[in-house]
Amino acid sequence: MNHSKTLFVLLAFAGLALYPLMAGNYGIDLVTKMMVYAIFALSLELLVGTTGLICFGQAAFFGIGAYAAVLLPAQTDAPSLLWLLPACVLAAALYALAVGALSLRTKGAYFIMVTLAFAQMAYYVVHDTPLGGGTDGIYLTLKPVLGTLIDLDKPLVLYGFTLLMLVGVFGFLALLARSRFGRALAGIRVNEQRMRATGFSTYPYKLAAFVISGGIAGLAGFLFAVKDGFVNPEMMSWHLSGAVLIMIILGGLGHLRGALVGAFAFALLQEFFKSEAVFGDFARHWHLGLGLSIIASVVLLPRGLVGLPGQLRARLVGRSNLQGVRHEAV
Repeated sequence: MNHSKTLFVLLAFAGLALYPLMAGNYGIDLVTKMMVYAIFALSLELLVGTTGLICFGQAAFFGIGAYAAVLLPAQTDAPSLLWLLPACVLAAALYALAVGALSLRTKGAYFIMVTLAFAQMAYYVVHDTPLGGGTDGIYLTLKPVLGTLIDLDKPLVLYGFTLLMLVGVFGFLALLARSRFGRALAGIRVNEQRMRATGFSTYPYKLAAFVISGGIAGLAGFLFAVKDGFVNPEMMSWHLSGAVLIMIILGGLGHLRGALVGAFAFALLQEFFKSEAVFGDFARHWHLGLGLSIIASVVLLPRGLVGLPGQLRARLVGRSNLQGVRHEAV
């Protein structure tokens, strides 16, 4: 990232750190959800924006992380964060390993459909069996703790912990992008055949990226389950896989900060169109307003929201150049 992009990210994280000083309970809960969405979007950005793999089953890993947070601990004592969080990430990563090992042998539309099929398999396991509580879902009665230092049952503590996880994931992926591994993934996105010709075995790289992406999605699922204290099969539905794909497109593909901006923009648009104070009875049809706004943003901002400043600069430079040509003609 250049200096302006780095400054933007630092200011964004600083703003999130200071936000609780001026926000109420509703605002803290809403921004916590946005940060969880941002972690989820970053997980998919690694696949789509960095590696060029369009996965339509990301919600499965998100849901597995969430269900693991509820099913793994005993319901008698508050579970320790030290083992529960890694266990949830590991559960999602292991499923991603199984899915990736098979689905990465396909390409294009076939890859998209295979990942969707695996996600729907996971969805129906929790939807149609007692394991996941069926359509009623399961409540998380005891939130994870870390001794007396961290109690995720407290909204402010959960907010701070989620922000810490978001910063950690963003920093990890930024370092990954600059590593030899990250440059190999970028090469695979641009031209996989050429990468193979230069001696790279691309399959292990793609599988590793798929597993890392699944683990990060599992982390987001864990945080979402802790925040809501409840999980249900809709957390694994294809609608959520589509929503997180929209987030990274809305923000701008190929940019980590695009995943952040897209996740926050998507959540804010949701809240805006759901507002009865603004739209009255039409708020029941919030999907329509959200869909139209996303279509408009894709048409008007082909590079996403992070490309808006560059697009505006290009237009201003174009106008100034045009005016200069007119003055010379006169």
